[in-house]
Amino acid sequence: MTVQTQHSNKELLNQQEQRESNARSYPRRIPLAIGEAEGIYVTDMDGKKYLDCLAGAGTLALGHNHSVVIEAMEKVIRDKRPLHTLDITTPIKEEFVNELFSCLPEEFCERAKIQFCGPTGGDAIEAALKLVKTATGRQSILTFQGGYHGSTHGTMSISGNLSPKKKVQGLMPDTHFLPYPYTYRCPFGKGGEEGHRLSSTYIENLLDDPESGVLPPAAMILETVQGEGGSIPAPIEWLQEIRRITKERGIPLIIDEVQTGIGRTGKMFSFEHAGIVPDVFVLSKAIGGSLPLSVVIYDQELDCWEHGAHIGTFRGNQMAMAAGTASLNYIKKNELDRHAEEMGNLLLQSLQQQQSDFPEFGDVRGRGLMIGVEIVDPTHAPSSSGSLPANPELASHIQHECFKRGLILEVGGRHGSIVRFLPPLIITEEQVKEVVSIFKDAVSASLKE
Repeated sequence: MTVQTQHSNKELLNQQEQRESNARSYPRRIPLAIGEAEGIYVTDMDGKKYLDCLAGAGTLALGHNHSVVIEAMEKVIRDKRPLHTLDITTPIKEEFVNELFSCLPEEFCERAKIQFCGPTGGDAIEAALKLVKTATGRQSILTFQGGYHGSTHGTMSISGNLSPKKKVQGLMPDTHFLPYPYTYRCPFGKGGEEGHRLSSTYIENLLDDPESGVLPPAAMILETVQGEGGSIPAPIEWLQEIRRITKERGIPLIIDEVQTGIGRTGKMFSFEHAGIVPDVFVLSKAIGGSLPLSVVIYDQELDCWEHGAHIGTFRGNQMAMAAGTASLNYIKKNELDRHAEEMGNLLLQSLQQQQSDFPEFGDVRGRGLMIGVEIVDPTHAPSSSGSLPANPELASHIQHECFKRGLILEVGGRHGSIVRFLPPLIITEEQVKEVVSIFKDAVSASLKE
């Protein structure tokens, strides 16, 4: 087959459909071929421009092709630096670690160790699981309903989504799912403060019950804001209780910061909102400045594994480390974590104001620039806890209408009924208002059909 130099959207999408596996996902909902990208905007092969509020599922903290990232990458090439080093160190690598450690809470930094992993967050989660099992000698892992940690065998085992598991045998054993405080669809049917207190009380009782059926765990893993689960922020008080419960019982707490980390929620790391310090946390996505990179950062007390216990050919991605250093430095200097909080509040409040116009918005929630609108069917009776049935068909239609109007959003969460907003941290107030306006028009159009 001859590869053409000029293509339309249709041509490239047809080629993709013919040659890529049936597992491809985003092109089914966001049918475009990207020709150019800058900042918050992407332009397709037909010349249409879109506001990108998916941003590589949170990878593009500074948006597309930010000048500080491009400059850092070009410098690596100009200076003839190595591009691939396994885990052999370089000045670029040490500069990256220095920059990253300077972002850590002081009490964590003093005891921190770092493990470079393969290029995906899933590999880093695998490493974290191996780390805690090695350090504790235990095998059980506590995780949460609605959580998402990756698509490998191990990470799929500790994720809540049932669909990918149905045809995959031999998932990781001794995984136990706990109730996450999801206010709108509370697993206890209560919601609010009562719901999250029931969750933490249940967990504490389970850990202390000699007949619980759950062996003392190697770790507990959680997201402070469930991303793929539907942009569900955990209450601050609940996070503090979970840290107390795990610390008192000597259970390592792993926080998955793959999507929430590096300013996304309004703090450099999302656990900082609760004033807690985990034993382990995992970073990927934005940490590489838009390039593939993942790391595990953990308390030195857990550093019990032997050399070679976790490896990966591409754990020495020098270009990603240089881009990551430049991104981290820029985010700190320009206080983009604070900017994300401000823009996130503006976006959240604007969307919440639309709830009075659209009873199809069952819940509007989020933290920082990680926001979800749960689409429901108001023509049906609510559940005993007051939540309305999910409406995935309408959510999908809204996404499509947004796309037609030049706005890229993703859907996810329970039943695929949550429209998710995950724009770059550099989004401006004017762009937030444009996003909100397009979204409102798209919802109105979806309801008319």
